[in-house]
Amino acid sequence: MTRSSSTHPALIALGAVGAAGVAAAVWGIGIERYLFTLREVSAPALPPGSPPIRVLHVSDAHMAPWQHRKQDWLASLASFEPDLIVNTGDNLGHREGLAGIRRAFAPFKGIPGVFVHGSNDVHAPSPRNPVKYFTGPSKRHSAPELLDTEAMDAYFTDELGWTDLNNTAARLRVAGADLDLVGVSDAHRDWDRLDLLPDALAAIGAGDGTPLLGVTHAPYQRVLNAYVDLGADAIFGGHTHGGQVCLPGFGAIVANCDIPLKQAKGLSTWTHGGRAVPLNVSAGCGHSIYAPVRFACRPEATLLTLTARG
Repeated sequence: MTRSSSTHPALIALGAVGAAGVAAAVWGIGIERYLFTLREVSAPALPPGSPPIRVLHVSDAHMAPWQHRKQDWLASLASFEPDLIVNTGDNLGHREGLAGIRRAFAPFKGIPGVFVHGSNDVHAPSPRNPVKYFTGPSKRHSAPELLDTEAMDAYFTDELGWTDLNNTAARLRVAGADLDLVGVSDAHRDWDRLDLLPDALAAIGAGDGTPLLGVTHAPYQRVLNAYVDLGADAIFGGHTHGGQVCLPGFGAIVANCDIPLKQAKGLSTWTHGGRAVPLNVSAGCGHSIYAPVRFACRPEATLLTLTARG
């Protein structure tokens, strides 16, 4: 007698889930993390009648020296001829990462720029349990390996001509007009000194009608609210990686700070104290060397054109 057999439906379902997981891993690890994207947007943030200012916002390169595709892509962005570079930190991803940063940013020499620190401009990355990101913002780890932050800062300031905005303010000449900028060091590590900013702004004569941009690595609400209170006309942040591994059709499921998930990536509006200010949070162009994946969240930079308000 011949006995027919069939595969149990649960095994079929399990196999399908496993195949989907493998396909997602192949895509996120082997393909999407190399799909570098320039996001072009605009926002009204300048006084009426002002000419536009093209800001190239770069963030979270987490650079390792062997990441030549990322270095070449970043270098190619100079062809868009931005008026200003805003670098919101976490440039280094390896003790020798500055070699890759030099190669990536060399074409930007002479273009006005500003930068602030993320923790990975100071501390080398270390292996983390990704599940812990779902319990809230990650905590600092003990005895981190220190990176050569001083050499990176010297490269940015002395060779590229950029301005260090860590817990201070500056007035720059950008596209033929004055522009005020204020920044903090990494709020995720509590390195931000918001108390220093009023005096720093007073020292550069802010408040005379010159547009003001706020710059932070980690877009914590306390920082965003402080910038709005200080009169910022637009705010730039990074740190979130846009969620890095997202749900298609939903977006970020973690942000590693207290910003609402719907604002963890891209251009939105931050409202506080009756004021609404454009906020651009970059999903960044890199990742930790210990988490080499992106899913439904392409690595990016942003070309944000600031326009005159109507």
